[in-house]
Amino acid sequence: MRTQSTVDRRNLLKLAGGSLAALGLTAAGCGTGSGSGDGTVTIRYAWWGSDDRAKRINRTIALFEKKYPKIKVKTDFQPYADFWKKFNTQASGGNAPDVFQNAIGFLRKYDAKNVLLDLREQAEQGNLRLTGFRAGLETFGEVDGKLLGVPVGSNSMALVVDRTVFGKAGVNPKAGWTWDEYHAALATIRDTQGRAGDAGPYGIMYLYDLYLRQHGKAFFTTSGLGFTEADLTDWWTKAFQGVTSGIYADPKRTIQAKPKSAVTAELAACEFTWDNFTVRYASEGKSRYGLAPIPTIDGRKTGQYLGSLMLSGSRRTKHPEEVAQFIDFMVHDPEVGKIMGYDRGVPATTAQYEAYVPDDEVGKQIAAYEKQLVETRVLEPITPHPAGADVTEAAFLRLGEEMSLGTRPVAEAVKRFFTEAKTALSS
Repeated sequence: MRTQSTVDRRNLLKLAGGSLAALGLTAAGCGTGSGSGDGTVTIRYAWWGSDDRAKRINRTIALFEKKYPKIKVKTDFQPYADFWKKFNTQASGGNAPDVFQNAIGFLRKYDAKNVLLDLREQAEQGNLRLTGFRAGLETFGEVDGKLLGVPVGSNSMALVVDRTVFGKAGVNPKAGWTWDEYHAALATIRDTQGRAGDAGPYGIMYLYDLYLRQHGKAFFTTSGLGFTEADLTDWWTKAFQGVTSGIYADPKRTIQAKPKSAVTAELAACEFTWDNFTVRYASEGKSRYGLAPIPTIDGRKTGQYLGSLMLSGSRRTKHPEEVAQFIDFMVHDPEVGKIMGYDRGVPATTAQYEAYVPDDEVGKQIAAYEKQLVETRVLEPITPHPAGADVTEAAFLRLGEEMSLGTRPVAEAVKRFFTEAKTALSS
C-alpha cells in the first residue's frame, strides 16, 4: 500500500495508472543485472519514497553488502509517480530493475505482462525464507499459486483523529462503534467545534472496500468489480448529503489546502487513511493526533486486512538467487528492522517487529493499533486486485471528488465510474 503522503494522490494515480494501462509490456529484451570476473554480481534495486526513506535504505544496503561481499546493489529511487513512469519505460524494454518496491494493485497487471519473477522456486531452494511472518503476511504476494512479492511492512485502514477536537466535543470512539454513531459524532463536532467532522471518505477506494466487506461484498473480485451501481449510488448519495450538511469538509477548501491534509489544515477533525501515515500528521500539524477504530455495521465486522508494501523481482533478472537473498535479508534481518522502523509500515516479520520498539507516541499508537487488530481476530484475507485496479482506483478518486464538488451529479458519476472501470479491468 503507499507512503509518499504529502503528494496529491489523485494526480499520482492518474499519472501512474494511465501510463500503465497504455503500455503493452512484453518479455522482450535482455535480462538485467551484471557480473564480473571475480564472481561479484551487481543487482539493481528501485523504490519510491522520500529522501529520508532513501537514507534508511542505503544504510540497510551497506549491511547487506557487508554480509554478501560478492553482491553489489545499485540503487534508484523516485517519488511515487516518477517511479512508475521510469519503471514502465524499463519494463516495456525488458530492463526492469532486478528487485523493486511493489504494491498489491500491480501484481496481476505485471504478472500478465511477464514482468514479475515467481519467487517460489527460490524459496524452495532455501534462498528465501517464508517463515516468521506476522499475521499470515507471507501469503500477501501470492497470485494464482505464484509468489510475486514478499511484504516488508504492514498497515491497515484507520481513522486518524484530532484528539484535542474530539476531546472538546466529548467524542470517544471505541471498537465496535457503528456508522450511525460515527455520523452522529461528526455532527456533534460540527455543531460544537466549528469545523467539519471528517475530511470526506467518499473517494477512498480502500475504505469503501471495508464498507462493502461489512455487507458481504468487496470492491474487487479476482476479475472485476464486486459491487453494483445501486451500491455506489447509495454510498455517493449519502456522501453528497454529508458535504451539503457540513459534517464533511468543503472539498474546495481541502483541495486548496493541499499538500496539507484537511485535518492538519484544521478543516476537519478526522479522516480515514493508512495507520502508518499517522506519522505525517504529527510532523505536519499543531494538535495531538491519534488512531480510532473503523465504524461497523454490527459492532464486530470491520472488513479490515493488513496491507503491505512488497519487494518483487524481475522475471528478466540474470541473478534470481541473489535477488532472493537480498529480499530475504531485507525482510528478516533485525538490524534492518531497527533502521527502517515504521517507514514502510509495521515490520512484516516477527524478527524485525521485535527488533524495533518505537519510543515515540505515534509509533506506539501504530503498534498498539495493529496488535489490537490481530488479537481481536477481525482481520480478513485480501483478494489480489485484478489487472487495471490502479486505473480503477484513480477513476474512483477523481469521480468521487467531482461528485463532492457538485460538478458531476451522483447518477452521472456512478455511470461514468462503471464505464471507466469496465474498460480498465477488461484491457
